[in-house]
Amino acid sequence: MATNGKSPEQEHPKKAFGWAARDTSGVLSPFNFSRRATGETDVTFKVLYCGICHSDLHMAKNEWGFSIYPLVPGHEIVGVVTEVGSKVQRFKVGDKVGVGCLVGSCHSCDNCANDLENYCSKTILTYGAKDRDGTITYGGYSDIMVADEHFVLRIPENLPLDAGAPLLCAGITVYSPLKYYGLDKPGMHVGVVGLGGLGHMAVKFAKAMGVNVTVISTSPNKKKEAIEHLGADSFLVSRDQDQMQAAIGTLDGIIDTVSAQHPLLPLISLLKPHGKLVTVGAPEKPLELPVFPLLLGRKLIGGSNIGGLKETQEMLDFAAKHNIKADIEVIPMDYVNTAMERLLKADVRYRFVIDIGNTMNSSA
Repeated sequence: MATNGKSPEQEHPKKAFGWAARDTSGVLSPFNFSRRATGETDVTFKVLYCGICHSDLHMAKNEWGFSIYPLVPGHEIVGVVTEVGSKVQRFKVGDKVGVGCLVGSCHSCDNCANDLENYCSKTILTYGAKDRDGTITYGGYSDIMVADEHFVLRIPENLPLDAGAPLLCAGITVYSPLKYYGLDKPGMHVGVVGLGGLGHMAVKFAKAMGVNVTVISTSPNKKKEAIEHLGADSFLVSRDQDQMQAAIGTLDGIIDTVSAQHPLLPLISLLKPHGKLVTVGAPEKPLELPVFPLLLGRKLIGGSNIGGLKETQEMLDFAAKHNIKADIEVIPMDYVNTAMERLLKADVRYRFVIDIGNTMNSSA
């Protein structure tokens, strides 16, 4: 039940339909709910595509411990504007827009003032979070979306909506640390660990920035794909001691996208002195951190979490300019549970995107 005692269907005036997980099994099924009326600074849009992020899987099963059911996942949402509030300035009906991981923040802290809404302590997540009015936010596995204009992004004209959707989470998650940690300088050597939804985007963005990219993976069979298709310069099999030994001290930085348990020492060893290992995957259990190699090479381990709205727009514009898009498998809405099972086994190249516009209604 919603906090106001009304059912999800009755708490707001706009009828909405989506797919929701009801419990920790994470199984999704059709769900009738409602969205708020378009407020004066709101943008309402018809959802056409929504990417499936690894977070959706974690959240559907409550693996991070803060899920609220029923849970409608989805934070790589794109569509077309159907209505705008009276004070909306940047969007009009018919515009192609997107919403990523955030739909709210406090607008008064230092982070918000510096366009870093993603680090505001009062961010409102796109799904499974408490909104300002006390109701729960529902994500993009749904037919319509309403969001404050500040958190709505413009999708550039030449960016395809389906392959552009994953940029709203996977894209910004790797773009932001490449920029912030100074790993975007032409000629630098950067490693990318894990070749999944995040990893394949990291390779594409780093290459467009002029960086020399080494993919580090446990799967030797991904080498051809990494080099020939994604444009990586070299490939290391992390389980091959000889290959790893030969590459010690060769990288300026590493973007580690792996969300499973994995040893950090071999990665730290690959860094040059003063090198940076940046983690963007979110393992459920703590990783072991060897301190000596950090001291001896003045090396850094850092993290990064998506990006602010200004930087996310900059990333979308950069992607459009350099023709960067996700490699996707488009699926119908009712395939979502199978897709989740395949995602768990990393059986996707490299991002599932749900065709909400064409398949949501038929799956009712």
